[in-house]
Amino acid sequence: MSPYFIKICGITTYDDAVMAIEAGATAIGFNFYSKSKRYIQPERAKEIADRIRGKISIVGIFVNEDAAAVRAIGASVKLTYCQFHGDEEPEYVNRFSNAIKSFRVNESLKNVYFDDYKTAAFLLDAYDEKEFGGTGKTFNWLLAREANEFGKIILAGGLNDANVIDAIETVEPWGVDVSSGVEIEPGKKDAEKVKKFVVNARNAFERSLEI
Repeated sequence: MSPYFIKICGITTYDDAVMAIEAGATAIGFNFYSKSKRYIQPERAKEIADRIRGKISIVGIFVNEDAAAVRAIGASVKLTYCQFHGDEEPEYVNRFSNAIKSFRVNESLKNVYFDDYKTAAFLLDAYDEKEFGGTGKTFNWLLAREANEFGKIILAGGLNDANVIDAIETVEPWGVDVSSGVEIEPGKKDAEKVKKFVVNARNAFERSLEI
């Protein structure tokens, strides 16, 4: 298992999943939030997952979804992690042993109660009034750095190949997550951007591990 986590999120096609694998990413994300521009039907996600299983971690993104539906999709697609990107309460999230809880960060972390959640990791993304992620916005990375004491932190929000090295050096997270920063359009990835992002992220993580 890799000591760090590099996720290409919002995958909607088999070709883009293979692209992420070949670039060296450690995870891909399928967005099961029906209002997302990167939504993928669970049946289609299963078809892709069945062809790449064992080559990369597979994450399912859910927003305020019924727990039974999450379990059904998780079992069908055989998700490595379930990522909760909505307003899910601790008692809901803690039912899942493979959970990643996402928080949209505004100006502080004072209303984020990490200790209430028993998760594999926390994902920090930029706050947006209307969107549950994938906005391409950044936030104050020093807040994410402070959060390291609460568990494994995955940094998201406005990352791309040009700033991911600085992001990793500043925050020292366990992982990074990118979607819009490596896209041609929502749901369609750019091979060159994906490759550059993963190479830069890997190099930054490897350097940090040598220190």
